[in-house]
Amino acid sequence: MTITVSTDGSALGNPNGPMGWAWADHTPHAGGQPGHEHPGDCDAGGATNGTNQIGELCAVLEALRAHPGNEPLVIETDSQYAINCSTKWVHGWKRNGWKNSQKKPVKNAALIKAIDAELSKRAGSVKFVWVKGHAGNAGNEKVDELARTYAADCRSKARDGYLPKEGWQSLMSSEYADGLDVPGDAQMLLDGAISDADYHLGRGSQDDDGESRHATNHDRRPSLAEMLTEPEGVPDYPFAANTDDATDTTARRSRSGLTVSGTVRFSPPPASSPTYNGSPRFIRGIIEVEGYVQGDGTLTLDGAVFQVRHG
Repeated sequence: MTITVSTDGSALGNPNGPMGWAWADHTPHAGGQPGHEHPGDCDAGGATNGTNQIGELCAVLEALRAHPGNEPLVIETDSQYAINCSTKWVHGWKRNGWKNSQKKPVKNAALIKAIDAELSKRAGSVKFVWVKGHAGNAGNEKVDELARTYAADCRSKARDGYLPKEGWQSLMSSEYADGLDVPGDAQMLLDGAISDADYHLGRGSQDDDGESRHATNHDRRPSLAEMLTEPEGVPDYPFAANTDDATDTTARRSRSGLTVSGTVRFSPPPASSPTYNGSPRFIRGIIEVEGYVQGDGTLTLDGAVFQVRHG
């Protein structure tokens, strides 16, 4: 079965205005179906400044990475630039050592190289189809709205920037890097401190009931029991001023109705213990959270204390 995806990029005040990108499946709630290795049926991101061309390429790259299967993939876009970079110009640039006809470095090379790599390794075929923008095409209208909304949210600081690693690299090496706001998780991605999968965790659209749609069981995030091992690797902070009152203290705390998902990294790690043997260990405790939750539901923890619950 052929998968069709719309992609778009946007910049408010191009160039160097707040930037956005988006892709969207033509099949609603496609996440988890064959060929759809992603939650929901769309994704979007952006940055505090950039260009619509960087946004267009980010959208194509993220769409390819979200659909890595054997099924034929059709990418609809209103960007001739994105199509030509992906299918025509890239071949000459590779032959010329990633220099353009003026012998200057190709702009946005990191993104174009990444797109070329995804196209080369994808088992299923990929076809690009140009569609006229702002002409009533449902898929194009949806991704245009998603990209422009994320760009506006970056401008208002309602959401942090969210680009693929190569998008950040292209933007930071461009003439539009001055004043760019690089969020902490993006910097960790660039530094190699977190993986691409960790960076994308929790992103993507949600069902109407607010529950994230996860693609397949092999993408399941490890539990705390799987991540932690020897007791020496976990700081033994007191649960409360009076540990005898621990249970009562927990009982007195009201439930907010909120749930939290994602990977938590403990420091120092269990592997740093000389007695580490690779075996998983069950733990129980509480992390006190204080900070500002972004519009997409994310909150960055920095050195939050883990309180071990005894008994």
